[in-house]
Amino acid sequence: MTTSASRRDVLRTAAATAAFSLLAGPGHRALAAPSGLEFGPAQPFSFDTLVEAARQRALRPYEPPYRPAPEIVRNIDYDAHGKIRFRAENALFADGPGVYPATFFHLGQFFQKQVRMHVVEGDEAREILYSPDYFDMPADSIARGLPPDSGFAGFRLQESRARDDWKTQDWVAFLGASYFRAIGELGQYGLSARGIAVDVAAPGPEEFPDFVSFYIAPAASETEPALVYALLDGPSITGAYRFAITRGEGVVMDVENALFLREDIFRLGVAPLTSMFWYAEYNRGRMVDWRPEVHDSDGLALWTGAGERIWRPLNNPGRVVTSSFMDENPRGFGLLQRDRSLENYLDGVNYDLRPSVWVEPLGDWGRGSVQLVEIPTDDEIHDNIVAFWVPEEPATAGSALAFSYRLHWLADEPYPAAGTARTVATRIGRGGEPGKPRPQGVHKFVVEFEGPALKAIGKGDEPAPVIDASRGSISYVVAEPVPRTDRWRVQFDLTVVGGEPV
Repeated sequence: MTTSASRRDVLRTAAATAAFSLLAGPGHRALAAPSGLEFGPAQPFSFDTLVEAARQRALRPYEPPYRPAPEIVRNIDYDAHGKIRFRAENALFADGPGVYPATFFHLGQFFQKQVRMHVVEGDEAREILYSPDYFDMPADSIARGLPPDSGFAGFRLQESRARDDWKTQDWVAFLGASYFRAIGELGQYGLSARGIAVDVAAPGPEEFPDFVSFYIAPAASETEPALVYALLDGPSITGAYRFAITRGEGVVMDVENALFLREDIFRLGVAPLTSMFWYAEYNRGRMVDWRPEVHDSDGLALWTGAGERIWRPLNNPGRVVTSSFMDENPRGFGLLQRDRSLENYLDGVNYDLRPSVWVEPLGDWGRGSVQLVEIPTDDEIHDNIVAFWVPEEPATAGSALAFSYRLHWLADEPYPAAGTARTVATRIGRGGEPGKPRPQGVHKFVVEFEGPALKAIGKGDEPAPVIDASRGSISYVVAEPVPRTDRWRVQFDLTVVGGEPV
Protein backbone atom coordinates (compact mmCIF):
# COMPACT_ATOMS: atom_id res chain seq x y z
CA MET A 1 0.00 0.00 0.00
CA THR A 2 1.17 3.51 -0.77
CA THR A 3 -0.38 6.19 1.43
CA SER A 4 0.82 9.17 -0.51
CA ALA A 5 -0.52 11.20 -3.38
CA SER A 6 2.89 10.76 -5.04
CA ARG A 7 2.02 7.23 -6.15
CA ARG A 8 1.57 8.67 -9.62
CA ASP A 9 2.79 12.09 -10.70
CA VAL A 10 0.04 14.56 -11.40
CA LEU A 11 -0.48 14.46 -15.14
CA ARG A 12 -0.10 17.35 -17.45
CA THR A 13 -3.06 19.67 -17.93
CA ALA A 14 -3.65 18.33 -21.42
CA ALA A 15 -3.98 14.75 -20.18
CA ALA A 16 -6.31 15.84 -17.40
CA THR A 17 -8.45 17.72 -19.88
CA ALA A 18 -8.67 14.58 -22.00
CA ALA A 19 -9.89 12.63 -18.97
CA PHE A 20 -12.60 15.17 -18.24
CA SER A 21 -13.68 15.14 -21.86
CA LEU A 22 -13.85 11.37 -21.79
CA LEU A 23 -16.17 11.42 -18.80
CA ALA A 24 -18.40 14.20 -20.10
CA GLY A 25 -21.65 13.85 -22.03
CA PRO A 26 -22.14 11.14 -24.66
CA GLY A 27 -21.79 13.48 -27.62
CA HIS A 28 -23.22 12.62 -31.01
CA ARG A 29 -24.64 9.23 -31.84
CA ALA A 30 -22.32 7.18 -34.02
CA LEU A 31 -23.29 4.64 -36.66
CA ALA A 32 -24.36 1.22 -35.45
CA ALA A 33 -21.62 -1.38 -35.08
CA PRO A 34 -21.99 -4.88 -36.61
CA SER A 35 -23.13 -6.20 -33.21
CA GLY A 36 -26.07 -3.80 -33.18
CA LEU A 37 -24.63 -1.49 -30.53
CA GLU A 38 -24.21 2.22 -31.13
CA PHE A 39 -21.26 4.23 -29.89
CA GLY A 40 -20.34 7.80 -29.11
CA PRO A 41 -17.24 9.53 -30.49
CA ALA A 42 -13.75 8.29 -29.66
CA GLN A 43 -11.90 9.99 -26.82
CA PRO A 44 -8.35 9.51 -25.51
CA PHE A 45 -8.19 6.95 -22.70
CA SER A 46 -5.65 5.44 -20.31
CA PHE A 47 -5.66 4.34 -16.70
CA ASP A 48 -3.68 7.47 -15.83
CA THR A 49 -6.38 9.73 -17.28
CA LEU A 50 -8.96 7.82 -15.25
CA VAL A 51 -6.87 8.30 -12.09
CA GLU A 52 -6.63 12.01 -12.78
CA ALA A 53 -10.39 12.22 -13.40
CA ALA A 54 -11.01 10.58 -10.00
CA ARG A 55 -8.55 12.98 -8.35
CA GLN A 56 -10.33 15.99 -9.81
CA ARG A 57 -13.78 14.67 -8.86
CA ALA A 58 -12.66 14.48 -5.24
CA LEU A 59 -12.04 18.24 -5.33
CA ARG A 60 -15.64 18.95 -6.32
CA PRO A 61 -18.90 18.43 -4.38
CA TYR A 62 -20.46 15.01 -4.85
CA GLU A 63 -23.14 14.69 -7.54
CA PRO A 64 -25.25 11.50 -7.38
CA PRO A 65 -25.62 9.40 -10.54
CA TYR A 66 -28.62 9.93 -12.79
CA ARG A 67 -31.77 8.07 -11.72
CA PRO A 68 -34.21 7.96 -14.64
CA ALA A 69 -37.94 7.87 -13.89
CA PRO A 70 -37.66 6.69 -10.26
CA GLU A 71 -41.40 6.05 -10.07
CA ILE A 72 -41.02 3.43 -12.82
CA VAL A 73 -37.65 1.92 -11.93
CA ARG A 74 -38.55 1.19 -8.31
CA ASN A 75 -41.48 -0.89 -9.56
CA ILE A 76 -39.31 -3.14 -11.75
CA ASP A 77 -39.17 -5.81 -9.06
CA TYR A 78 -37.21 -9.07 -9.01
CA ASP A 79 -39.64 -10.94 -11.24
CA ALA A 80 -40.09 -8.09 -13.72
CA HIS A 81 -36.34 -7.52 -13.92
CA GLY A 82 -35.71 -11.20 -14.61
CA LYS A 83 -37.95 -11.02 -17.69
CA ILE A 84 -35.87 -8.24 -19.26
CA ARG A 85 -33.05 -9.93 -21.14
CA PHE A 86 -30.22 -8.45 -23.15
CA ARG A 87 -30.13 -9.87 -26.66
CA ALA A 88 -26.91 -11.85 -26.94
CA GLU A 89 -26.56 -11.01 -30.64
CA ASN A 90 -26.06 -7.38 -29.54
CA ALA A 91 -23.22 -8.29 -27.17
CA LEU A 92 -20.04 -6.24 -27.24
CA PHE A 93 -17.41 -8.39 -29.00
CA ALA A 94 -20.08 -10.83 -30.20
CA ASP A 95 -18.18 -10.83 -33.50
CA GLY A 96 -14.77 -10.07 -31.96
CA PRO A 97 -12.16 -8.87 -31.45
CA GLY A 98 -12.57 -9.84 -27.78
CA VAL A 99 -12.90 -13.52 -26.99
CA TYR A 100 -15.34 -12.83 -24.12
CA PRO A 101 -18.49 -10.99 -25.25
CA ALA A 102 -19.99 -8.46 -22.82
CA THR A 103 -23.72 -8.16 -22.21
CA PHE A 104 -25.50 -5.53 -20.17
CA PHE A 105 -28.00 -5.38 -17.29
CA HIS A 106 -31.16 -3.31 -17.37
CA LEU A 107 -32.15 -0.93 -14.59
CA GLY A 108 -34.48 -2.26 -11.91
CA GLN A 109 -35.75 -1.90 -8.36
CA PHE A 110 -32.41 -2.88 -6.83
CA PHE A 111 -30.26 -1.16 -9.49
CA GLN A 112 -31.77 2.29 -10.02
CA LYS A 113 -28.72 4.35 -11.02
CA GLN A 114 -27.38 4.80 -14.53
CA VAL A 115 -23.91 3.36 -15.13
CA ARG A 116 -22.10 4.50 -18.25
CA MET A 117 -20.39 1.87 -20.41
CA HIS A 118 -17.45 2.29 -22.77
CA VAL A 119 -15.41 0.10 -25.08
CA VAL A 120 -11.62 0.56 -25.08
CA GLU A 121 -9.81 0.36 -28.42
CA GLY A 122 -6.08 0.92 -28.01
CA ASP A 123 -5.60 4.33 -26.41
CA GLU A 124 -9.16 5.47 -27.11
CA ALA A 125 -12.59 4.74 -25.68
CA ARG A 126 -16.10 5.19 -27.02
CA GLU A 127 -19.27 5.25 -24.96
CA ILE A 128 -21.80 2.51 -25.62
CA LEU A 129 -25.05 4.38 -26.16
CA TYR A 130 -28.08 2.87 -24.45
CA SER A 131 -31.13 1.77 -26.38
CA PRO A 132 -34.14 -0.23 -25.14
CA ASP A 133 -33.96 -2.08 -28.45
CA TYR A 134 -30.97 -4.04 -27.10
CA PHE A 135 -33.33 -5.87 -24.72
CA ASP A 136 -36.17 -8.35 -24.99
CA MET A 137 -38.96 -7.53 -22.56
CA PRO A 138 -42.65 -8.48 -22.26
CA ALA A 139 -45.10 -6.28 -24.12
CA ASP A 140 -46.68 -5.23 -20.83
CA SER A 141 -43.39 -4.60 -18.99
CA ILE A 142 -43.43 -1.43 -16.93
CA ALA A 143 -39.85 -0.84 -18.15
CA ARG A 144 -41.24 0.18 -21.55
CA GLY A 145 -42.22 3.48 -19.97
CA LEU A 146 -38.62 4.51 -19.22
CA PRO A 147 -37.08 7.48 -21.08
CA PRO A 148 -34.71 6.74 -24.00
CA ASP A 149 -31.65 7.99 -22.07
CA SER A 150 -32.14 5.60 -19.13
CA GLY A 151 -28.83 3.78 -19.49
CA PHE A 152 -27.46 0.51 -18.19
CA ALA A 153 -27.19 -0.88 -14.64
CA GLY A 154 -24.10 -3.07 -15.10
CA PHE A 155 -22.52 -5.69 -17.31
CA ARG A 156 -21.22 -9.24 -17.38
CA LEU A 157 -18.68 -11.18 -19.41
CA GLN A 158 -19.95 -14.22 -21.24
CA GLU A 159 -17.93 -17.38 -21.70
CA SER A 160 -15.57 -17.64 -24.68
CA ARG A 161 -17.05 -17.27 -28.14
CA ALA A 162 -15.43 -20.62 -28.90
CA ARG A 163 -18.07 -22.28 -26.72
CA ASP A 164 -21.44 -23.16 -28.19
CA ASP A 165 -23.19 -22.03 -25.01
CA TRP A 166 -21.54 -18.61 -24.63
CA LYS A 167 -24.83 -16.76 -25.13
CA THR A 168 -26.32 -18.30 -21.97
CA GLN A 169 -23.25 -18.73 -19.76
CA ASP A 170 -21.42 -15.85 -18.04
CA TRP A 171 -18.50 -15.92 -15.60
CA VAL A 172 -18.10 -12.44 -14.09
CA ALA A 173 -20.61 -9.67 -13.37
CA PHE A 174 -20.49 -6.07 -12.14
CA LEU A 175 -23.88 -4.94 -10.85
CA GLY A 176 -25.08 -2.62 -8.09
CA ALA A 177 -23.07 0.08 -6.26
CA SER A 178 -19.45 -1.20 -6.46
CA TYR A 179 -20.35 -4.90 -6.19
CA PHE A 180 -18.95 -7.57 -8.50
CA ARG A 181 -18.61 -11.34 -8.44
CA ALA A 182 -17.31 -14.29 -10.42
CA ILE A 183 -17.88 -18.00 -10.62
CA GLY A 184 -15.38 -20.27 -8.92
CA GLU A 185 -13.80 -23.43 -10.26
CA LEU A 186 -17.00 -25.33 -9.39
CA GLY A 187 -18.96 -23.20 -11.87
CA GLN A 188 -21.22 -21.39 -9.41
CA TYR A 189 -21.76 -17.79 -8.34
CA GLY A 190 -21.90 -17.02 -4.62
CA LEU A 191 -20.45 -14.26 -2.48
CA SER A 192 -19.53 -10.83 -3.85
CA ALA A 193 -16.62 -8.43 -3.68
CA ARG A 194 -16.82 -4.64 -3.62
CA GLY A 195 -14.66 -1.84 -4.84
CA ILE A 196 -14.56 -0.28 -1.37
CA ALA A 197 -16.50 -0.41 1.91
CA VAL A 198 -17.25 2.81 3.78
CA ASP A 199 -18.32 2.82 7.43
CA VAL A 200 -19.64 -0.72 7.72
CA ALA A 201 -20.98 -1.13 11.29
CA ALA A 202 -19.79 2.40 12.11
CA PRO A 203 -21.60 4.83 14.44
CA GLY A 204 -23.19 6.57 11.44
CA PRO A 205 -24.89 5.19 8.33
CA GLU A 206 -22.98 3.05 5.87
CA GLU A 207 -22.09 4.64 2.55
CA PHE A 208 -22.25 2.75 -0.75
CA PRO A 209 -20.07 4.39 -3.43
CA ASP A 210 -20.90 3.50 -7.03
CA PHE A 211 -18.95 2.41 -10.03
CA VAL A 212 -20.35 5.16 -12.26
CA SER A 213 -18.43 4.33 -15.46
CA PHE A 214 -16.85 1.19 -16.91
CA TYR A 215 -14.32 0.80 -19.71
CA ILE A 216 -14.11 -2.68 -21.23
CA ALA A 217 -11.15 -3.82 -23.34
CA PRO A 218 -11.14 -7.00 -25.42
CA ALA A 219 -9.19 -10.08 -24.31
CA ALA A 220 -7.04 -11.25 -27.22
CA SER A 221 -7.34 -14.94 -26.28
CA GLU A 222 -8.58 -17.26 -23.54
CA THR A 223 -5.12 -17.18 -21.96
CA GLU A 224 -5.04 -13.38 -21.82
CA PRO A 225 -6.83 -11.34 -19.13
CA ALA A 226 -9.89 -9.26 -19.88
CA LEU A 227 -9.18 -5.67 -18.84
CA VAL A 228 -11.90 -3.64 -17.14
CA TYR A 229 -11.48 -0.11 -15.83
CA ALA A 230 -13.92 1.60 -13.50
CA LEU A 231 -14.51 5.06 -12.06
CA LEU A 232 -15.85 5.04 -8.49
CA ASP A 233 -17.70 7.94 -6.87
CA GLY A 234 -19.44 8.46 -3.55
CA PRO A 235 -20.10 11.24 -1.05
CA SER A 236 -16.83 10.59 0.82
CA ILE A 237 -14.52 9.01 -1.76
CA THR A 238 -13.63 8.71 -5.43
CA GLY A 239 -11.40 6.17 -7.12
CA ALA A 240 -10.03 4.67 -10.32
CA TYR A 241 -9.81 0.87 -10.70
CA ARG A 242 -8.10 -1.47 -13.10
CA PHE A 243 -9.17 -5.14 -13.19
CA ALA A 244 -7.15 -7.76 -15.09
CA ILE A 245 -9.49 -10.77 -15.07
CA THR A 246 -8.31 -14.22 -16.08
CA ARG A 247 -10.61 -17.19 -16.71
CA GLY A 248 -8.92 -20.42 -15.68
CA GLU A 249 -9.97 -23.25 -13.38
CA GLY A 250 -11.73 -20.51 -11.48
CA VAL A 251 -11.28 -16.77 -11.88
CA VAL A 252 -8.32 -14.64 -10.84
CA MET A 253 -8.54 -10.83 -10.73
CA ASP A 254 -5.59 -8.49 -10.35
CA VAL A 255 -6.99 -5.27 -8.90
CA GLU A 256 -5.22 -1.92 -8.81
CA ASN A 257 -6.85 1.22 -7.46
CA ALA A 258 -6.15 4.86 -6.67
CA LEU A 259 -8.45 6.39 -4.03
CA PHE A 260 -9.09 10.04 -3.13
CA LEU A 261 -11.04 11.07 -0.03
CA ARG A 262 -13.50 13.97 -0.03
CA GLU A 263 -14.41 13.51 3.63
CA ASP A 264 -13.07 11.78 6.72
CA ILE A 265 -14.07 8.11 6.84
CA PHE A 266 -14.45 6.37 10.20
CA ARG A 267 -13.88 2.84 8.83
CA LEU A 268 -12.38 2.44 5.37
CA GLY A 269 -12.67 -1.17 4.22
CA VAL A 270 -10.18 -2.22 1.52
CA ALA A 271 -10.73 -5.30 -0.68
CA PRO A 272 -14.11 -6.01 0.95
CA LEU A 273 -15.90 -9.34 0.58
CA THR A 274 -19.63 -9.70 1.24
CA SER A 275 -21.33 -13.02 1.94
CA MET A 276 -24.30 -14.74 3.60
CA PHE A 277 -24.30 -16.94 6.67
CA TRP A 278 -27.63 -17.97 8.18
CA TYR A 279 -26.71 -21.11 10.13
CA ALA A 280 -24.43 -24.14 10.11
CA GLU A 281 -24.15 -27.34 12.16
CA TYR A 282 -23.26 -25.38 15.28
CA ASN A 283 -25.92 -22.65 15.46
CA ARG A 284 -29.07 -23.96 13.84
CA GLY A 285 -32.14 -23.15 15.89
CA ARG A 286 -34.84 -25.75 16.41
CA MET A 287 -37.21 -25.87 13.41
CA VAL A 288 -35.68 -22.77 11.79
CA ASP A 289 -35.57 -24.40 8.36
CA TRP A 290 -35.67 -27.93 6.95
CA ARG A 291 -32.12 -27.84 5.57
CA PRO A 292 -29.12 -28.81 7.74
CA GLU A 293 -27.06 -25.71 6.76
CA VAL A 294 -27.59 -22.51 4.78
CA HIS A 295 -24.59 -20.31 3.94
CA ASP A 296 -22.46 -19.00 1.06
CA SER A 297 -19.35 -19.07 3.26
CA ASP A 298 -18.62 -20.82 6.55
CA GLY A 299 -15.44 -19.16 7.79
CA LEU A 300 -12.88 -16.40 7.61
CA ALA A 301 -9.35 -17.67 6.92
CA LEU A 302 -6.27 -15.55 7.61
CA TRP A 303 -2.59 -15.96 6.78
CA THR A 304 -0.85 -13.29 8.80
CA GLY A 305 2.31 -11.39 8.01
CA ALA A 306 4.06 -13.48 10.69
CA GLY A 307 2.96 -16.71 8.99
CA GLU A 308 0.20 -17.70 11.43
CA ARG A 309 -2.86 -19.50 10.05
CA ILE A 310 -6.20 -18.57 11.63
CA TRP A 311 -9.65 -20.03 10.99
CA ARG A 312 -12.64 -18.15 12.38
CA PRO A 313 -16.02 -19.89 11.86
CA LEU A 314 -18.77 -17.47 10.87
CA ASN A 315 -21.68 -16.75 13.14
CA ASN A 316 -25.18 -15.28 12.90
CA PRO A 317 -25.17 -13.20 16.08
CA GLY A 318 -28.01 -11.66 18.04
CA ARG A 319 -26.55 -8.20 17.41
CA VAL A 320 -23.96 -6.68 15.10
CA VAL A 321 -20.49 -7.96 16.03
CA THR A 322 -17.16 -6.67 14.67
CA SER A 323 -14.01 -8.76 15.17
CA SER A 324 -10.57 -7.29 14.44
CA PHE A 325 -7.40 -9.24 13.68
CA MET A 326 -4.41 -6.92 13.97
CA ASP A 327 -1.64 -7.53 11.46
CA GLU A 328 1.21 -6.04 9.45
CA ASN A 329 1.61 -6.83 5.76
CA PRO A 330 -0.86 -9.73 5.74
CA ARG A 331 -0.18 -12.54 3.32
CA GLY A 332 -3.86 -13.06 2.66
CA PHE A 333 -7.38 -13.50 3.96
CA GLY A 334 -10.65 -14.76 2.57
CA LEU A 335 -14.19 -15.93 3.10
CA LEU A 336 -14.23 -19.65 2.34
CA GLN A 337 -16.80 -22.36 1.83
CA ARG A 338 -15.06 -25.43 3.26
CA ASP A 339 -18.06 -27.70 3.68
CA ARG A 340 -18.55 -29.26 0.23
CA SER A 341 -20.94 -32.06 1.17
CA LEU A 342 -24.27 -31.82 -0.66
CA GLU A 343 -25.87 -33.81 2.16
CA ASN A 344 -25.25 -30.85 4.49
CA TYR A 345 -27.38 -28.52 2.34
CA LEU A 346 -29.94 -30.73 0.56
CA ASP A 347 -31.40 -28.18 -1.84
CA GLY A 348 -31.00 -27.09 -5.44
CA VAL A 349 -29.29 -23.72 -5.02
CA ASN A 350 -25.84 -25.32 -4.91
CA TYR A 351 -24.46 -23.98 -1.63
CA ASP A 352 -21.97 -26.83 -1.76
CA LEU A 353 -20.55 -25.36 -4.98
CA ARG A 354 -20.29 -21.71 -3.94
CA PRO A 355 -16.82 -20.22 -4.49
CA SER A 356 -14.29 -19.30 -1.86
CA VAL A 357 -12.64 -15.91 -2.39
CA TRP A 358 -9.09 -15.19 -1.23
CA VAL A 359 -7.54 -11.71 -1.08
CA GLU A 360 -3.81 -11.73 -1.79
CA PRO A 361 -2.20 -8.33 -1.06
CA LEU A 362 0.38 -7.25 -3.62
CA GLY A 363 3.04 -4.97 -2.23
CA ASP A 364 3.35 -3.41 1.21
CA TRP A 365 0.03 -2.86 2.99
CA GLY A 366 1.64 -1.83 6.27
CA ARG A 367 -0.10 -2.05 9.63
CA GLY A 368 -3.82 -2.45 10.12
CA SER A 369 -6.39 -5.15 10.72
CA VAL A 370 -8.60 -7.61 8.95
CA GLN A 371 -12.08 -6.88 10.26
CA LEU A 372 -15.05 -9.22 10.18
CA VAL A 373 -18.55 -7.79 10.57
CA GLU A 374 -21.40 -10.20 11.34
CA ILE A 375 -24.98 -8.88 11.14
CA PRO A 376 -28.06 -10.74 12.43
CA THR A 377 -30.29 -12.28 9.77
CA ASP A 378 -33.37 -14.49 9.80
CA ASP A 379 -33.27 -15.51 6.14
CA GLU A 380 -30.87 -16.45 3.37
CA ILE A 381 -31.83 -13.48 1.17
CA HIS A 382 -29.67 -11.05 3.13
CA ASP A 383 -25.91 -10.68 2.84
CA ASN A 384 -24.91 -10.31 6.49
CA ILE A 385 -21.16 -10.99 6.47
CA VAL A 386 -18.47 -8.48 5.48
CA ALA A 387 -14.67 -8.89 5.69
CA PHE A 388 -12.09 -6.28 4.70
CA TRP A 389 -8.72 -4.71 5.50
CA VAL A 390 -8.65 -1.49 7.54
CA PRO A 391 -5.38 0.50 7.40
CA GLU A 392 -4.04 1.71 10.73
CA GLU A 393 -3.56 5.22 9.37
CA PRO A 394 -6.78 7.30 9.68
CA ALA A 395 -8.68 7.89 6.44
CA THR A 396 -8.87 11.69 6.36
CA ALA A 397 -10.28 14.15 3.83
CA GLY A 398 -7.79 15.14 1.16
CA SER A 399 -5.68 12.00 1.45
CA ALA A 400 -4.79 9.69 -1.45
CA LEU A 401 -4.38 5.92 -1.10
CA ALA A 402 -3.47 3.16 -3.51
CA PHE A 403 -3.77 -0.61 -3.19
CA SER A 404 -2.97 -3.59 -5.37
CA TYR A 405 -4.26 -7.08 -4.66
CA ARG A 406 -5.28 -10.33 -6.30
CA LEU A 407 -8.68 -11.98 -5.85
CA HIS A 408 -8.83 -15.77 -6.24
CA TRP A 409 -12.32 -17.16 -6.92
CA LEU A 410 -11.71 -20.85 -6.31
CA ALA A 411 -13.03 -23.86 -4.42
CA ASP A 412 -10.48 -23.35 -1.64
CA GLU A 413 -7.71 -21.00 -0.60
CA PRO A 414 -4.91 -20.88 -3.19
CA TYR A 415 -2.00 -21.28 -0.75
CA PRO A 416 -2.89 -23.98 1.80
CA ALA A 417 -0.38 -24.76 4.55
CA ALA A 418 1.64 -27.73 3.33
CA GLY A 419 1.76 -30.85 5.48
CA THR A 420 -0.42 -29.59 8.33
CA ALA A 421 -4.02 -30.08 9.42
CA ARG A 422 -6.86 -27.59 9.24
CA THR A 423 -10.23 -27.03 10.84
CA VAL A 424 -13.03 -28.80 8.94
CA ALA A 425 -15.97 -28.67 11.37
CA THR A 426 -17.09 -26.74 14.43
CA ARG A 427 -19.92 -27.92 16.66
CA ILE A 428 -21.42 -26.24 19.71
CA GLY A 429 -23.83 -27.66 22.28
CA ARG A 430 -24.66 -27.69 25.98
CA GLY A 431 -21.73 -28.56 28.20
CA GLY A 432 -21.39 -30.90 31.15
CA GLU A 433 -20.81 -34.60 31.55
CA PRO A 434 -23.00 -37.20 29.80
CA GLY A 435 -25.65 -38.76 32.03
CA LYS A 436 -25.73 -35.82 34.43
CA PRO A 437 -27.93 -32.69 34.52
CA ARG A 438 -26.60 -30.07 32.10
CA PRO A 439 -25.57 -26.95 34.03
CA GLN A 440 -26.56 -23.45 32.91
CA GLY A 441 -23.90 -21.23 31.36
CA VAL A 442 -21.73 -24.12 30.18
CA HIS A 443 -21.12 -24.52 26.43
CA LYS A 444 -19.42 -27.47 24.77
CA PHE A 445 -17.22 -26.89 21.74
CA VAL A 446 -16.13 -29.71 19.45
CA VAL A 447 -13.65 -28.76 16.70
CA GLU A 448 -12.55 -31.28 14.08
CA PHE A 449 -9.25 -31.24 12.20
CA GLU A 450 -8.08 -33.08 9.11
CA GLY A 451 -4.79 -33.23 7.25
CA PRO A 452 -1.53 -35.08 6.60
CA ALA A 453 -0.01 -34.17 9.95
CA LEU A 454 -2.68 -36.18 11.78
CA LYS A 455 -2.30 -39.39 9.81
CA ALA A 456 1.16 -40.03 11.26
CA ILE A 457 0.06 -39.83 14.91
CA GLY A 458 0.76 -43.05 16.80
CA LYS A 459 -0.24 -44.35 20.20
CA GLY A 460 1.38 -42.28 22.94
CA ASP A 461 1.95 -39.44 20.49
CA GLU A 462 -1.48 -37.81 20.84
CA PRO A 463 -1.66 -34.04 20.34
CA ALA A 464 -2.18 -31.78 23.36
CA PRO A 465 -4.92 -29.14 23.06
CA VAL A 466 -3.92 -25.53 23.78
CA ILE A 467 -6.99 -23.40 24.51
CA ASP A 468 -7.28 -19.72 25.44
CA ALA A 469 -10.40 -17.72 26.28
CA SER A 470 -10.69 -13.98 26.89
CA ARG A 471 -12.96 -14.70 29.86
CA GLY A 472 -14.68 -17.64 31.56
CA SER A 473 -13.17 -20.98 32.54
CA ILE A 474 -12.19 -24.01 30.44
CA SER A 475 -12.82 -27.60 31.56
CA TYR A 476 -13.39 -31.14 30.31
CA VAL A 477 -10.66 -30.92 27.63
CA VAL A 478 -10.30 -33.98 25.39
CA ALA A 479 -8.35 -34.69 22.19
CA GLU A 480 -9.27 -37.89 20.37
CA PRO A 481 -9.53 -39.43 16.91
CA VAL A 482 -12.93 -39.31 15.21
CA PRO A 483 -14.07 -42.93 14.72
CA ARG A 484 -13.83 -44.38 11.21
CA THR A 485 -12.19 -41.24 9.78
CA ASP A 486 -8.73 -39.68 9.46
CA ARG A 487 -9.87 -36.73 11.56
CA TRP A 488 -9.04 -35.69 15.10
CA ARG A 489 -11.19 -33.57 17.34
CA VAL A 490 -10.77 -31.41 20.37
CA GLN A 491 -13.66 -30.88 22.75
CA PHE A 492 -13.89 -28.63 25.77
CA ASP A 493 -16.42 -26.86 27.96
CA LEU A 494 -16.55 -23.11 28.44
CA THR A 495 -18.28 -21.80 31.56
CA VAL A 496 -19.19 -18.14 31.28
CA VAL A 497 -21.82 -15.70 32.51
CA GLY A 498 -23.10 -12.51 30.91
CA GLY A 499 -23.75 -11.58 27.29
CA GLU A 500 -20.42 -10.07 26.25
CA PRO A 501 -18.45 -11.89 23.53
CA VAL A 502 -15.77 -14.39 24.44
